[in-house]
Amino acid sequence: MSWSSFAPAVAEICLAVAICVILLVDVFAGEKRRNLTSTLTLLALAVGAALTVRYGYVTERHVLFDGMYVADELGFVLKLAAFLFVAVALLYSRAYLEDRNILRGEYYVLALTALLGIFVLVSANNLLTLYLGVELLALSVYALVAFDRDSGISAESAMKYFVLGAIASGALLYGMSLIYGLTGSLELGEIAARLHAPLNAGVILGLTFIVVAVAFKLGAVPFHMWLPDVYEGAPTSVTLFIGTAPKIAYFALTLRLLAQGLAGTEAQWTQMLAALAVLTLVVGNVVALVQTNLKRLLAYSTIANVGFIVLGFVAGTPDGYAAAMYYTLVYVLVALGSFGVILLASSRGFEADRLDDYKGLYRRDPLLAGAMMVLMFSTAGVPPFVGFWAKLRIFQVLWETGHLWLVILAAAMSVVGAYYYLRVIKLMYFDEPTGQLPPVRNEMAVRLALGVNAAAVLALGLLPGPLLDLCARVIH
Repeated sequence: MSWSSFAPAVAEICLAVAICVILLVDVFAGEKRRNLTSTLTLLALAVGAALTVRYGYVTERHVLFDGMYVADELGFVLKLAAFLFVAVALLYSRAYLEDRNILRGEYYVLALTALLGIFVLVSANNLLTLYLGVELLALSVYALVAFDRDSGISAESAMKYFVLGAIASGALLYGMSLIYGLTGSLELGEIAARLHAPLNAGVILGLTFIVVAVAFKLGAVPFHMWLPDVYEGAPTSVTLFIGTAPKIAYFALTLRLLAQGLAGTEAQWTQMLAALAVLTLVVGNVVALVQTNLKRLLAYSTIANVGFIVLGFVAGTPDGYAAAMYYTLVYVLVALGSFGVILLASSRGFEADRLDDYKGLYRRDPLLAGAMMVLMFSTAGVPPFVGFWAKLRIFQVLWETGHLWLVILAAAMSVVGAYYYLRVIKLMYFDEPTGQLPPVRNEMAVRLALGVNAAAVLALGLLPGPLLDLCARVIH
C-alpha cells in the first residue's frame, strides 16, 4: 500500500507512535527529569498538528481501511481543534500537578491515549470503530479521574463514573447489535441506505438504547448524575481535561452515529432528543443556582450547555448540525479558560474551588478577574462575546425548522443561567475578600495562554463569520 492511502490517518499514526515513545522515555528518565515528559508531550502534539495540516487535509470524502475509517474536512477540523485544546489543557495543568506531587508520566500518556480515542471517534465510519473510540476515550478518562491516589473522593468519583459508564457502554453495544442484526451491516453508510420507513419495533428499540448511551456520554438529563460528582471529585486538572476535549468526541459520536448512520430515522431520534434537551436545560440551569462550589457550578453549566448542543441536533438539518458543532467548539474554548482560572488561582493545599474564594479577586489579581469576567459573560450569552453568537445560531436553526416552543424555552433558560454567571462576576468585583487567601500563582506562560484564550473569546465574538462559515462548510 502507498503512503497516500495512509496519509489522511497521519494524526492517529503520529499519536500512537508518540504514546509509545513517551511511555519508554518516562520509564527510563521519568524520576530523574520530571519535566521531560510534559515537554515531550507538548512537542508531540505540535508535531502531530503540523503533520496533520501537511498530510491529513482532504477536499473530498475518502473511506479507508475497508470502510472502517472516513477522512473528510469535518474530521480534519475537529482533530486540529482537539490537538489545540488538549495542548492548552496540559499547559494549564502542569504547575497544578507539580504542587500536588502528581506530575507523573502516566498522566500525559493517559491524556494522549484519550486524545487517540477522540480521533478514532471523529473518523469512525463503522460501528466497530465507533465503539473502539468510545472505549479508548472512556477507559483513559476513568484512570485520569482516579489519578490522585491519596484522595479518597477522587477514587469514589472514578468508581461512580466507571460503573455508570459501563452501563452506558453496554446500552450502546446492545443498541448497535440490534441495528446490525436488522440491517446486516456495520458500515454507517450502508446502515443508512437500508433503514427505510416504516421502521419496525427492533429498530426503534435499538435506536432508544443508542440515544440513551449518547445522552450519558454528553451528560444530558436524566443521565447526568455522574457529571457533578466527577467534576468536583477529580483533581482540577483532570476536570479541565474531561470538561473540554471529550465534548468534541461526543459531538462527533452523535453526528456520525445518529445524523449519518441512522439518517433515515430522524423523525424518531429528534423527538427523543427534544425531550432530553428540555430536561437538560431546565435541570442544568435551575440546580446551578444553588451551588456554592465553583466546580459543581461549572458542572451544571456544562449540563445546561449540552442542552443547547442537543437542540442543534433536534433541528435535524445540516444547518442544525453545523450550529451544534459551532456551539461545541465555542463552549470548549470558554470552558478551557474557566477551569484554567481555577487552576491558576489554586496553590499547594488550596483548591480555589469555592465561590467565596473569588470574593474580591479583582483587588488581588486584575488580570485573572478580567479573564474570568470575559469567560462568564460569554457563557451567559452576552454580546459581543462569542457565546452570544453560539446561542443565537441555535435559536435561528430551531426557528427555521418550526420549533418555536423550544426557542422560547431555551431563551428563558438562558436568562436563568445568566444569574449564576453574573454572580461570579459580582463576587470578584464588588465583594470584600473573606479571610487570608494565598497569593495567586505567577506562571507567565499560563497567564499568557489564559490571556490569549480570553482574547480569542472576544475576537471570535467580534468576528463570528469565519468560524460559522467553516462549520457550515465542513458539515454540508
